[in-house]
Amino acid sequence: MRKTYWIHAASALILATSAGRVTAQKVIKIGVVAPMSGVFASYGKQIENGISVFIHEHGDKVAGRKVTVIYKDNAGPNPEAAKRLAQELVVNDKVDVLAGFAFTPDAMAAAPVATQSKKPMYVMLAATSSVSTKSPYIVRTSYTIPQTAEPMGKWAAKNGIKRAFVMVSDYGPGLDAETWFKKGFTENGGQIVGEVRVPLATRDFSPFLRRIKDAAPDAVFTFLPAGEPIVSFMKGFKDGDLGKAGIKVLATEGWADDDTLAAVGDAAIGAISTGYYSTAHPSAQNRQFVANFANVGNGKLAPNFIAVAAYDAMRVIYQGIKGQNGKPSSEDMIAAAKGFQFESPRGPALIDKDTRDIVQNVYVRRVERVDGKLVNREFDHFSMVKDPGK
Repeated sequence: MRKTYWIHAASALILATSAGRVTAQKVIKIGVVAPMSGVFASYGKQIENGISVFIHEHGDKVAGRKVTVIYKDNAGPNPEAAKRLAQELVVNDKVDVLAGFAFTPDAMAAAPVATQSKKPMYVMLAATSSVSTKSPYIVRTSYTIPQTAEPMGKWAAKNGIKRAFVMVSDYGPGLDAETWFKKGFTENGGQIVGEVRVPLATRDFSPFLRRIKDAAPDAVFTFLPAGEPIVSFMKGFKDGDLGKAGIKVLATEGWADDDTLAAVGDAAIGAISTGYYSTAHPSAQNRQFVANFANVGNGKLAPNFIAVAAYDAMRVIYQGIKGQNGKPSSEDMIAAAKGFQFESPRGPALIDKDTRDIVQNVYVRRVERVDGKLVNREFDHFSMVKDPGK
């Protein structure tokens, strides 16, 4: 009897263990590295809310498997921390997918982790062109800086702006923006009348604004980190009467999202930028996205370009899982992403089959006051733009 009891007990233990393994196998873990605290916490909140909206709309199960999201806070541009957190997600949390990565240095530092572990890695912001070349497992759903800077140069040169001053922050993304704006502008007949690279920590732009005013350009093209630097620049631009001198502001994505417009106020009116997403994009899908985002965030935060990139990354992830009947390998998920076409709150989009970067409309927007609110109103666009950096 005792022997039979132990056999039955052992059998029950094996069955329970097997059941536990089956249950564990049904859970797909997505590990997100993003700044959830510190001065860049709003980036992380946009990523978190964008993911939450997608799960709210599409459920937390795909192809019969439950999806869970694990967040790791790297608090800002910190490549060493980003790599360590990606390793922790792979080794300790045993995630199936890596995602997030707001900053180029972070994405580049984590790329070898994705390659070595063979985990698909969905980049939700980091916009330097070369990011997606750092691992065959990277898919990017945000944009690249050349993808918006070159169209800005082309549009300006073809729309009455003949002389431009270029002012960018002196770091990789700023230099990318400088290069590609100048290319688009000069190849279409524009003239650069001055340029300056400002330290990344700059908050007082008055000496640079004087140089710009003295050069008397038709416009200044500028690329600065989102948030406080843009607010300081635009307020200085207004206080220095550069607009009254006939100088226009030209910029790229991240320049005029709702939070920035609220902080800058009327000083932002008239600024022109190229980008892939605005809450004012006139589509039913975007109106629903904005409404759902407000519900998820209790109305405290409006979605921006980061949120829609996170939302669409989840769409690509779900497609990869669904396409393999819920049992995808990393290679299957990357293969499913290549060439995948979808309609986004931003408009039509697809993942380039060769570069694994997104191909999308780039809109020309002007800051206007509509119904008492500052909005980034689209008035022109470039259709289905690939990253010219590749």
